[in-house]
Amino acid sequence: MAKSAGRRPSSATHKTSVHRADTHKSDSGKSEISKKPASRPAARAALTISRPELLVDGSDAQFRRLVHSLFGFLVRHQTLREGHAAVIGLAGIEYTTLISIRHLSAQGDVHVRAVADHLHLSGAFVTTVTNKLETKGLITKTSHPGDRRRISLVVTQHGAELLERLAPTQQQVNDVQFGTLTAKEFHQLLDMVQRLVDSSDRAIALQRYLAEAKVKALSPEAKLMSATKPAKSRKA
Repeated sequence: MAKSAGRRPSSATHKTSVHRADTHKSDSGKSEISKKPASRPAARAALTISRPELLVDGSDAQFRRLVHSLFGFLVRHQTLREGHAAVIGLAGIEYTTLISIRHLSAQGDVHVRAVADHLHLSGAFVTTVTNKLETKGLITKTSHPGDRRRISLVVTQHGAELLERLAPTQQQVNDVQFGTLTAKEFHQLLDMVQRLVDSSDRAIALQRYLAEAKVKALSPEAKLMSATKPAKSRKA
């Protein structure tokens, strides 16, 4: 009986117990894996536009691509403008205003309102810039013969010389920047950009209206908090 109790288990019995242990581990592993949450696809972002003409297969991805490409173009064009201005020692907006006065003068008398309309800027802003150009001796301001309240803007000889010196560089750079356009595409782009400027003005007005309408719906306390937040952020 002692020998019988001390006998080692047979190899078959040992293999069976090992197999059962492995099966338990395997099952345990499976149960642990099954408990892990399955990855869920990211929720689809809300559309940023609803016009069917601007959606492709119900997606605004191409619209976003257009908007971001326009942003990229404008940033690069701004860089080029600043580079042109630096050649003649001016800030970008000063150069743009100066060359606009020069080219508009070919059509007749130039005044602040004409420059503001041409550049899609406010008259007050253009007045500030032209004051700087006058101080630098690049333009003169004279009262219009028919209306003394109306100020005529004229590029001085010195201002004209600066623009003439810059012209060869401008030609080469502009030819490269817009060299991908055909004559037809150029006129199409000109028309589209003009229309987008007008529609953007309407969009800005709508955005301001919606922002004001939201504030008006708030309580007096919320209005006060809303009004004081920008001041706090500026201090920070």
